[in-house]
Amino acid sequence: MTQPAAVSSNPGIPIASVTSEAPQTRLPNPRPASNHPRRHPHHDRPSVATALQSLLHLIVIAIFIITFCVQPFRIPSESMESTLLVGDFLLVDKQAAAPDGAGTLLPAATVHRGDIIVFHDPVDSTLHLVKRVIGLPGDHLRLHNGIVYINGHALTEPYAVYRPSPPDNFRDNFPRLQAPDPEIDSHWWIRMRSLIENNELIIPTGNYFVLGDNRNDSEDSRYWGFVPREAIVGKPLVIYFSLLPHESDDPTTLTQPDATAKPMHPRPSKLESVVDFARWSRTFQIVR
Repeated sequence: MTQPAAVSSNPGIPIASVTSEAPQTRLPNPRPASNHPRRHPHHDRPSVATALQSLLHLIVIAIFIITFCVQPFRIPSESMESTLLVGDFLLVDKQAAAPDGAGTLLPAATVHRGDIIVFHDPVDSTLHLVKRVIGLPGDHLRLHNGIVYINGHALTEPYAVYRPSPPDNFRDNFPRLQAPDPEIDSHWWIRMRSLIENNELIIPTGNYFVLGDNRNDSEDSRYWGFVPREAIVGKPLVIYFSLLPHESDDPTTLTQPDATAKPMHPRPSKLESVVDFARWSRTFQIVR
């Protein structure tokens, strides 16, 4: 039976209702027990053996890529300017020019006229050179006043650069047998004489004739001979970085002869000196 409500004797205090039911107290729900044991925080850190294993995997992948796919090279000379500059770093596609039977993953690619290739130096095989393919096997080649003729037709070469230089009959009118050039390889001089017909050089099977784009400042097939197919390493894909020449090698940074005079160019700020060590505009530029 419900008790009557209590009445306050003080008129300013409100009347409170009272019931006979006791208030219920709610207990918090217990958390479900975990079936997994609590792991120590140090157990989440990789062990030394795991780190070494991951490093070994990366090394194996890098060796595989360098051996079969791409390889970095740096341009050391001006023979391919202005296509490739001194200080350019290239990634070379080794699959694109691998000869038949080289054990590569992809079928052998064909070398075309106008391709830029990286190859072992025919004179010193420990060195790598980069030039442009001009003559293919079976071509009849000659140069007249610096212009290349293939099978009697002048070759269109928008990439070729002819900078002012002293006249050179051997360089500009090739092949020339009247007098050997002092820079020509002796073995090539002997071999070349047996491959000339009607003042044209006949390129034998399995060989390529290469020239530098900077025609008046390039040691190329005119001086040491053909590039065998098996000597080709690959074709440049992209310039992934380009380092500016050293300041002492750049003629634009020379100072005036007067020791008391100021430099012709203002000294760069610290920020400029940090940034201006590379040709950033050439980064990731496709090689053609």
